[in-house]
Amino acid sequence: MTTKQTIPSDEDLTAFIDGELTAEEAARIGAMVNEDESVAERLEFLARANLPFEQAFAPLLSEAPREKLEAMLAAIPAQQSARSGPTPAFASRRRFLGALAASLVAGIAIDRAVIGIGRSFSAKDENSEWRAVVADYVSLYTAETFAGPAPGREDQAAQLASLEKLGLSLSPEAVSLPGIDLKRALLLQYDGKPLAQIAYLDPETGPMALCIVKSDKGPKAPDLESRKGMNVVYWSNATHAFMLIGRIPADRMKELGEDVRRRLSA
Repeated sequence: MTTKQTIPSDEDLTAFIDGELTAEEAARIGAMVNEDESVAERLEFLARANLPFEQAFAPLLSEAPREKLEAMLAAIPAQQSARSGPTPAFASRRRFLGALAASLVAGIAIDRAVIGIGRSFSAKDENSEWRAVVADYVSLYTAETFAGPAPGREDQAAQLASLEKLGLSLSPEAVSLPGIDLKRALLLQYDGKPLAQIAYLDPETGPMALCIVKSDKGPKAPDLESRKGMNVVYWSNATHAFMLIGRIPADRMKELGEDVRRRLSA
């Protein structure tokens, strides 16, 4: 009888990425990344976080057979195009992470900047990686996450003032969404930069979020995409990138995004 393997915890996967497991444990998790889509997806999510890859793997970088691994990665598109039909995205991702896992088990480590984790999966522009990370955790929110009364204007203003590291002055009026309760504002961090999350609760479609991060990629006009079953309106100016995400229909989401963009630009 086959014994079902225990799904690795986030701590185990993080230790795997940071090269802190024994060879036996690393081999076990590497095999699960190849075989289990959910484990591969979780590894991908954790790999996009701000983890100390370069420091953890620095002693191994000089020994890694870069040419061989880079040749393996370069061959992936050619192998996919040679097939008779399109390959599902998750299958491609699992093969890629499986190769990465095998490399780690063998003692081969390459910095995130070399392998481009995240960007190679769904990048539409240079700012797409942070939106993917935000969508991952916003998709976990439910109406119960924001249960209770909405804070009053004074409390909203105090929460928004706590986002000062973002380098923006935000008022409740500037970030309000008509008919939708603003529930909380808090400061997070992405890739070493402050990331503001302003969370809302729409009475019909559930949680929403307006997220802002410092960015030097330059201005970009509003655009629409879908992530994790949610609609995302995103744009940027000279200093910041913005995204509004939720399950509101696309047309209405575009209206809300344009409205808040206009007020933030005033």
